[in-house]
Amino acid sequence: MLSLVEENYLKAIYHLSEGGKEQVSTNAIADVIRTKPASVSDMIQRLDRKGVINYTKYQGVKVTNEGKEAALSVIRKHRLWEVFLVEHLNFSWDEVHEVAEQLEHIKSPLLIERLDKFLGQPKVDPHGDPIPDAKGIFRAKPQQPLQHLSEGSLAVIRAVKDTSSAFLQHLDKLGAHLGTQVKILEKVEFDNSMQIQLDQSPPVFISNQVAENLLVQEK
Repeated sequence: MLSLVEENYLKAIYHLSEGGKEQVSTNAIADVIRTKPASVSDMIQRLDRKGVINYTKYQGVKVTNEGKEAALSVIRKHRLWEVFLVEHLNFSWDEVHEVAEQLEHIKSPLLIERLDKFLGQPKVDPHGDPIPDAKGIFRAKPQQPLQHLSEGSLAVIRAVKDTSSAFLQHLDKLGAHLGTQVKILEKVEFDNSMQIQLDQSPPVFISNQVAENLLVQEK
């Protein structure tokens, strides 16, 4: 059984390791958790003793199979709660992350099973991130940043890389949401900004940073 803090560390390590594939440094973990490397060292030794990570001094941390299962369980709960908050409690997509951070630590498997069934077993959360099933299995659709597409391309927004409130609120002002069709009208060589059309709305210019954080599926 992992504590709330231990689950947060494990989830951070899982994301940093690209789904458990790579080793992660203590400094990288400290940056994400926003704490001192000494505190991270104490925590990863605890997680190592619990068998959810393997820690090798001077080499870093790697998530074990048991750790992947635990991390995916927390991620599953987080994303299901985000769907519930948006679809049934009228939260906007820029409001749900902090609330879901608290709800993801509820331990009842039965509650999560019934929540999943109540929601109709959704495959993605409000930000387009795939939701693992009860066995930790999920299939992500092929996506790429909008910036990678060429002028004249047509695509559909499927997810966002940046889930900060500021970015999501900016997308709301643009009218860019999951499922919105995007046509690239012009790519500006000077600063990598681009002019796009969202569905049938008037053309708008977006920065390189916005285009990099919009994940799309080309049509």
